[in-house]
Amino acid sequence: MRAMVLRETGKPLMLEKRASPSPGPGEIRVAVEACAVCRTDLHVVDGELPNPRLPVIPGHEIVGRVEAIGAGVSGRRLGERVGIPWLGHTCGRCPYCASGHENLCDEPLFTGYTRDGGFASHVVADADYAFALPDDGDPVALAPLLCAGLIGWRSLAAAGPGERIGIYGFGAAAHIITQVCTWQGRRVFAFTRPGDVDAQDFARSLGAVWAGASDEASPETLDAAIIFAPVGDLVPLALRAVRKGGRVVCGGIHMSDIPAFPYRLLWEERQVVSVANLTRQDATEFLAIVPQAGIRTQTVRYPLEAANEALADLRAGRLQGAAVLIP
Repeated sequence: MRAMVLRETGKPLMLEKRASPSPGPGEIRVAVEACAVCRTDLHVVDGELPNPRLPVIPGHEIVGRVEAIGAGVSGRRLGERVGIPWLGHTCGRCPYCASGHENLCDEPLFTGYTRDGGFASHVVADADYAFALPDDGDPVALAPLLCAGLIGWRSLAAAGPGERIGIYGFGAAAHIITQVCTWQGRRVFAFTRPGDVDAQDFARSLGAVWAGASDEASPETLDAAIIFAPVGDLVPLALRAVRKGGRVVCGGIHMSDIPAFPYRLLWEERQVVSVANLTRQDATEFLAIVPQAGIRTQTVRYPLEAANEALADLRAGRLQGAAVLIP
């Protein structure tokens, strides 16, 4: 197999050839058709997330075909198309797993972080954490759904049922969840980097009723705001924009420090909450509504060997939609 491997954080990925891995008990081996590039991959590569398993193959928005099945796996067929997300395994024993909060498991494994991921021609995954995908779908279009879509869905659920939703940072997750909001009859207000006219036009093309710079005042008071950009300075700005009793959801796994802000921004029962990882139930719910909502992902394709270029383009904000690697 071929893989782009992270051996040292802060350094470029290295192309390596390895023997194809064999699936162990409860596992499947998947021939990768496409793997989207997520901002979390940037955080892993840049060393902003602690204690990655090194060397590691990044990538956790994986679409591929089952080509080998380990002992004890039921309900999987050779040739079946599956999606493999960030949450790669949970212990099933801790209080969080027992109470339906497996996203907070005490002993998890994360794809592309603490176990090898999909920046490769093949990947081994826990069969119970892989999801059936449409056999006739475009694997490149499906790949961003496996994290940008899932974490966007969980963030939207955390935001509550309000009509006016602010989205700060208009990348891969935002472009998917804006379509969900429009389908649900909500109104999206998109906040981008100052001067990023292309992102603002992109947001409006997907149904946002307003798009402007993150340092602009919202034209209407928001019911809730979701922050996808890893920028702590956005938290007080979003709090200023939401109504009394409104909620600000931090949807990223990493964010720069949140600055001090006046208590009056939080007062009147405003809330700041974070979203961590995902559950298998999130995936079941979200993947079921994708065809109903008519979600279309915008992607930029890169060959596997160009993974460092894709990461650089994402880091520099040169993408509209999602980068996707194709082995």
